[in-house]
Amino acid sequence: MNENIILLAYIIPLLVGTAFMTKAGDTLGTSLSSRYPSLVHRRRRHLLGLNIVTFVGIAISVHTLWISNKISEGGSVCSSATVFSCDDVLGNASYNVDPIFGISWGLIGMFAFGTFLFFANTVAKEPDARWAARYMKWGFYLTASGLLVIGLLISYEIQMEKICQYCTTAHVANVIAMYGFWKASKMHEAGEWKDEEPASSS
Repeated sequence: MNENIILLAYIIPLLVGTAFMTKAGDTLGTSLSSRYPSLVHRRRRHLLGLNIVTFVGIAISVHTLWISNKISEGGSVCSSATVFSCDDVLGNASYNVDPIFGISWGLIGMFAFGTFLFFANTVAKEPDARWAARYMKWGFYLTASGLLVIGLLISYEIQMEKICQYCTTAHVANVIAMYGFWKASKMHEAGEWKDEEPASSS
């Protein structure tokens, strides 16, 4: 199967998760509330969206690690003569591991998004816990620090004059998760955290 088609399997839920964290989530929540009553509440919608985005991030990271391993075995996954070629990026031995410990970026992404998912899911399960606000702040700080890694990886792509579409999607997931943690923190600070809060409130 074409790898760009498979990429849609990540992009579509990423868009759905993002929608739940924006104004579009109000419409989605209303349309789905008859089947899923919890979605009428803003906090629940937001955290559901954040969980979806972080889970997609894990899945993409696993896929990039698989591509790296496949290429190391002499295989080809998404080689292309165009600027979009994940094989050229993930198969480059000089750039497909971190420069300090030599760990695959895909593996690092798995652990990073796994941590983000842990924060998002535990807060969704126990939103009134004392540590909930702290977890959201940690999630924001960690995803924000991920921007430095994203900048480094983009600089590698510029040097290679190639773009890894899977890597780019993972980068986007990190940025969306950063927004999700930031927005959740603001909702908590503003008192927009209880289930009784009207879905249309801002």
